[in-house]
Amino acid sequence: MVAHLLRLKLLLLRNSLKRSPWQLVGVVLGALYALGILAVLIAALFIVGDDPAAARTAVILAGAAAVAGWALIPVVFSGLDLTLDPARFTTYAVPTPQLLTGLAAGGLIGIPGAAMLLAVLAQAASWYRFPGALAAALVLSVVAVFTCLIAARVTVAAAVSLTGSRRFRDFTGLLLVIPLVLLGPIIAGVADGIRAGAEFLPGLADVLAWTPLGAVWAVPGDIALGHYGAAGAKALIAGAFLSVLVLAWKALLLRALVSPPQAAAGRKSAGLGLFSRFPATPTGAVAARALIYWLRDPRYSASLLIVPLLVVVLLFAGNNAGAEAGLMVPLALGPLVAFMLGFSISADVSYDNTAFALHLATGVSGRADRAGRALACAVVSVPAVLAAAVLPAALTGHADLIAPVLGVSLAALMIGLGVSSAVSARYTYNVPLPGENAFKTPPGSTGRALLVQGAFSLVTFALLVPVLVPGVAAVVLESTLWGVVTLLAGLLLGAAVLILGIRLGGRWLDARGPELLQQVSINK
Repeated sequence: MVAHLLRLKLLLLRNSLKRSPWQLVGVVLGALYALGILAVLIAALFIVGDDPAAARTAVILAGAAAVAGWALIPVVFSGLDLTLDPARFTTYAVPTPQLLTGLAAGGLIGIPGAAMLLAVLAQAASWYRFPGALAAALVLSVVAVFTCLIAARVTVAAAVSLTGSRRFRDFTGLLLVIPLVLLGPIIAGVADGIRAGAEFLPGLADVLAWTPLGAVWAVPGDIALGHYGAAGAKALIAGAFLSVLVLAWKALLLRALVSPPQAAAGRKSAGLGLFSRFPATPTGAVAARALIYWLRDPRYSASLLIVPLLVVVLLFAGNNAGAEAGLMVPLALGPLVAFMLGFSISADVSYDNTAFALHLATGVSGRADRAGRALACAVVSVPAVLAAAVLPAALTGHADLIAPVLGVSLAALMIGLGVSSAVSARYTYNVPLPGENAFKTPPGSTGRALLVQGAFSLVTFALLVPVLVPGVAAVVLESTLWGVVTLLAGLLLGAAVLILGIRLGGRWLDARGPELLQQVSINK
């Protein structure tokens, strides 16, 4: 039965790669990326291997972080990989020991599991200068690997009642964007902290060594340093922790198999909601429906979450730049926010998926569809763009630059909405399905998505040039006149492109609505 489960995992992995050559390319690139990181870490570990105390500190800190990562990250990503999901075995009488063993061993199949196995074996080999430590590290490699794998299973099983809730998945999915956007400041902060607190790290490692997170990683270093009693005690802690994890996973798995989680019933609502806030017209109905997506669908709301994070990134970049550049960086916030929010509806029809049939069945005109979607985006984006354009200039004492920055920002938003209204009616690409993780990449979508996004960026920038020229002149010459010209040009040009984009997109939508529905329905 264990072998059958492993073959099943391999079969599912093979079939997922056969669906699209681009997915295979992504797996290969991911594997190369993981191998590159492993090579760097292993090389560093072998370099410090001459000093057993330093190697012990590095292994404990990295190992404890790995166990914590395996325990926490899969809860957020639980909606991404459903292969060998325990809920799928509810109707099968698979013996519990074989099911536990098969699911645990199946975790080694895939880039994360294989990378973890290689990393653990490599850190064991780095103790080759100390035979006793090497032997202990090799024996405990099995404990270390399965501690990580089963910790992931336990936390996912414990949170299954929450992860079965779409609200929880949406919330945790949005949290992913925070470390992604703040990656630069986080790396810089960690580097500064390591440089400033290098003397603190050995003490932290000593504390972690007596916890379940670091005990298994501390044993080889203790043996290399001659602390045999401490090594034996920590080996017992590591074994006991793995036993507790197995028992907890078994209990959670049995409960899940007997009483699988059920989706929560939809909440009751009264009245028309947002539909009562818009005119009783086709454009108003489409705007209300699209605005509901903006408020409840993480695929849209992720765009809004990026706005405050972008403020942090630009402030960090400004503090690390010179005086002149430090002023210009915050002023770029308005145009950048406007560009991103304008682009955000370029895949609106793709996000609808089969629900787009509602627009065709009710006979909504293409122009009303385009105008409604743009209006819904404007409800949330205009306040954000106004704040991003006005506040940095005002707070830095350059109120005279508000007019040109605002002109460029509003132009970028309206031009982006206009171009998106046309693009999404003609060109589609695969996106995460409704209810899926907002950051999931559907197979085969990367190439087409990059092509559409690249073309959108070039067209938007080209149309924005007539506003950028007087805007740059207003900043360089410190001219109020050029600032007013930029603001007027931005409003006029942006409005013109928005209207033309809605009309062109509406015409395309009327001409090829059924074909568009067929394209977006393929991604299921």
